Amino acid sequence: MRGLRKLTWVQMKLYLREPIATFFTILYAPLMLLLFGAIYGNDPSSELGGLGFIDITVPAYIGLIIVSVGLMSVPIGLAANREAGVLRRFRATPLRPIAYIIASVAGYFVMALAGVLLLILTGKIAYNVRFEGNILSILTGFTLGTLSFFALGYLIAGLAPTARIAQTVGMVLAFPMMFLSGATIPLEVLPQSVRNVSRFIPLTHVVSLLQGLWFGDSWGTHLTEVAVLAAVLVVGTAVAARLFRWE
Repeated sequence: MRGLRKLTWVQMKLYLREPIATFFTILYAPLMLLLFGAIYGNDPSSELGGLGFIDITVPAYIGLIIVSVGLMSVPIGLAANREAGVLRRFRATPLRPIAYIIASVAGYFVMALAGVLLLILTGKIAYNVRFEGNILSILTGFTLGTLSFFALGYLIAGLAPTARIAQTVGMVLAFPMMFLSGATIPLEVLPQSVRNVSRFIPLTHVVSLLQGLWFGDSWGTHLTEVAVLAAVLVVGTAVAARLFRWE
């Protein structure tokens, strides 16, 4: 257990040494919030059901953090470590291989959570964002969405032969998701054709679940989102475990 804690701490410190990863995980969403908040404000809008733009944007931007870490940081970091021989050397240590996986997931999870906390703090201080849900429910929904996208990230890392290819695949998947899922632009203001496509995007279900829980919806009203994300987690983990390569 002590070795696992140390390994997790090392993973977090290595993550913070990567300026691009740190920016997109911790700073990108709060800066976007301040930018669009300065443009649109947070006055109640009839198009948004009486809520303000920032009110619905904060839980949606949690999805931005999840997809940034899951589809970019995770596969790029793992593929780069495999290329550099880090994974091969780790297998020669007394720690079991599963310890590396657990430490890796825990490190990425804590970094994503730090980004979420900074995002919420920014929204509360700058725009007094409304929150009508339960903190434990939001944390559970965040965990489900995050682990689902981590499974996809490990799957990309298992398929990609190099870090450069992992980066390309991750970005090709991540950026369309950001703009078509409601994570960046509210689905309520997008054309119906875009909303029809968004139903097939995993990030849409993350955003829908988190926004619902943020405003006090019960889990029973979001069974579709839970089922989709659980399926992504289970299938993604199973396939990623089969394809994961240490060297």
